[in-house]
Amino acid sequence: MSSKVYEPLVPPSEKKDTSQPPLTPDQTKMQVDIQAHFSKPEYVVPGAEGGSGGLTEEEKFWLSYECQLRYLRATKWKLDNCIQRLEATLKWRREFGLYSKITPTYIEPEAVTGKEILFGYDTFGRPAFYMIPSRQNTTEATRQIEFAVYMLERCIDLMDEGVESLDLLINFADKAKNPSLSTARKVLSILQNHYPERLGKALVINVPYLVNMFFNMITPFIDPITVKKLNFNIDVVKDGLFEPNQVMKEWWGGSQDFEYKHEKYWPMLIEICERRRKEWMDNWRKLGGSIGISEKAYKTFKGESGPESEKTVV
Repeated sequence: MSSKVYEPLVPPSEKKDTSQPPLTPDQTKMQVDIQAHFSKPEYVVPGAEGGSGGLTEEEKFWLSYECQLRYLRATKWKLDNCIQRLEATLKWRREFGLYSKITPTYIEPEAVTGKEILFGYDTFGRPAFYMIPSRQNTTEATRQIEFAVYMLERCIDLMDEGVESLDLLINFADKAKNPSLSTARKVLSILQNHYPERLGKALVINVPYLVNMFFNMITPFIDPITVKKLNFNIDVVKDGLFEPNQVMKEWWGGSQDFEYKHEKYWPMLIEICERRRKEWMDNWRKLGGSIGISEKAYKTFKGESGPESEKTVV
């Protein structure tokens, strides 16, 4: 007999390896150059509003070693393009309000129906981000976009050491309400420009004719690499993408009899993410509190301090 589950799952203890290949000497030099660029004492984010002076602590934390490599891979190892994109994202994160406006209290009205849920992890340890358009409960597009970004950030909070991407699981059953084309394009633009190398798979089920047309309309706005990650009407358990105990039973064929109850799920998600992020930030400060510190280092750090070689990976 299965019992109802109302809260998010913690990351599994075992997962498949997703490590990237070793850097070439040229690639290593590019990362060192990026590190040097953003480490200048006089550095400020070009044209950014909503902040003054140099990089904030949150921004330095975001500019990790792995973050720099994600942008280098996304720009096909073109140094100048990579720096431009990193600076564009730093500017966007300030102006979008990620460090100020978009708080749990502000965004909660979007969450009450469970239209976007973080629950479980695939066999590579990537968090599963469920989207259920039929549960749409608001009409204000701006905060809907902000909610999607907020949940993306919480996905990142749920990524264990060695995990850098997430899976989108989208269910169009129950007369789903499609977002407008303009809203979809804005979300796609944010994903592609400011969250490069973060999408593992996009798994879509119960795709009716009109929704299929909708995807055909937005596909030209998606880069070819992302399009290859789209999978329609796939069985995530039988095809080996998820273990049964990491997937919702309803619609997705897992063994977890999950039911969304906002008063149980939402506070627990916030508590888990805030606890993990606080621990990582504390570790990051102990490791030097500068840009370029490895995500692996601050996620696995034990103790009060470490040798200089553990503080940054450059």
